Amino acid sequence: MNQSIQFPDREQWDDQLLAVRFPALVNGFQVMCGITGETIASRYGGDNKDLWLELFRLNRWDLEDEAEELIAAGEHDSQGCVWLS
Repeated sequence: MNQSIQFPDREQWDDQLLAVRFPALVNGFQVMCGITGETIASRYGGDNKDLWLELFRLNRWDLEDEAEELIAAGEHDSQGCVWLS
C-alpha cells in the first residue's frame, strides 16, 4: 500500500451520478473516486443503492487498491475524478 494515498471511510451514494463516491487523500490533497451502481452490480450483485453501498463497504480493500493504481497512473476525468470500471 502506498502510504502517500489514504482512503478515509467517507463513502456516500450520489443520486445524480448513480454511483458510490469516495475520497482519496493523495499527498494531503483530496481526489474524488467513484464506482457506478451498474459496475458494482456487474461485479458483486445488488439491485439498489443501499445494497450497492453495502457491497462497496464489503469489498472496500480491493476497490481502494484498484483506485490507488488508477490514481498512480493519472487516470481521471475532466473534473479530476477517478472512476473504477
